[in-house]
Amino acid sequence: MPVMQSRLPSLTGLRFIAALMVFALHVTYQNTYISGSAGKTLQDVFARSGFYGVSFFFVLSGFVLTWSARADDRATSTWRRRLVKIYPNHLATMALAAVLMLFAADVFTAKGIVANLFLVQSWTPDLEISRSMNQVSWSLSCELFFYLSFPLLFRVINRVPVRRLWAVGGVLVALILAVPAVSEAAIGGVALPYFADGSLSYEQMWFVYLFPPVRALEFVLGMVVARLVMAGAWPRIGLLPAFLIAAAGYAVNLQLPYLFGVAGVAAIWLMPLIAAAASADVKGSASPFRGRVMTWLGDISFAFYMVHGLVVAYFYRWVIAEYQPAPIVGAAAVLGVFAVSLALSHAMFVWLEQPLMRRFSTPRAARQATAPAAAASRPLASVKSGD
Repeated sequence: MPVMQSRLPSLTGLRFIAALMVFALHVTYQNTYISGSAGKTLQDVFARSGFYGVSFFFVLSGFVLTWSARADDRATSTWRRRLVKIYPNHLATMALAAVLMLFAADVFTAKGIVANLFLVQSWTPDLEISRSMNQVSWSLSCELFFYLSFPLLFRVINRVPVRRLWAVGGVLVALILAVPAVSEAAIGGVALPYFADGSLSYEQMWFVYLFPPVRALEFVLGMVVARLVMAGAWPRIGLLPAFLIAAAGYAVNLQLPYLFGVAGVAAIWLMPLIAAAASADVKGSASPFRGRVMTWLGDISFAFYMVHGLVVAYFYRWVIAEYQPAPIVGAAAVLGVFAVSLALSHAMFVWLEQPLMRRFSTPRAARQATAPAAAASRPLASVKSGD
């Protein structure tokens, strides 16, 4: 299978579906916007949707970085591109979180601010640190670890013969399945009432869900799947069957014990979808995730993911929890916070993320080398004074 195509628009579109799953968890389960029996049904349906979406992001990161990696890439180039991708939106939403916290008279801690600033908050089971400021940024702490590790991991995975990649993938899946069992058996802590049936501690939840080395198993699994697809060794599973596998996998995850349902087990069901979407783009076969609207939504999905939690949480605190509106009003509020989050994410993408990616994701020497050629290739009439 040819794999020269670097952009995979179907995967871009799917990124927004994953971000939407996180949004759904936050407006139904963590913040009950819609009351009554309808709200309870939505809570049951989306109780683990956010966990599923995050697992998609982690597997996708490993897949895409491996797919787009070049043999002559330097580690510093990889790190620069990824830092420019995540840090501007992180700092912007961290500042927004600080403003909202000031208005809400929330407590700041120096350790929380420092941990968030350097994206190390997920390395500790301290609840005041790992879920402080903009709470969704905990996943960036994991992503930063993945990015820093990628150059070494890529060299290791690239040396594995294709015929042995399935064995490596099998080991990774076995480890992912073992993590929740290890957490329940070996990690203590004080049980908290809002985890499962009240028998689990935050430390146990942290180990399976937030701890970067554990979540790196999904990232490496994505790397392995990318190599199998690139080598033509992945089974030919169409996009529709793969989507149905992912949907059925979510239904299974809803029935699993809590630590299994929120951990990386989701990656097992999501691998075929990621592989099938990439294959569809390479072959040019039909894909509902490749259209202009889905691609645009995918482009702004990272900004949407970063900003929506703040919009959802503070509107809930200041309006929904205060006035307890009727279900129909709550549903309208969901549409409202979705629209506000979408507008903010579009602004962040257009005015912050995209310009900085264009400016800093390419080394200065490369920009200087290509600038004269680009200018020379333009029609004379289009070259303005000072170009």
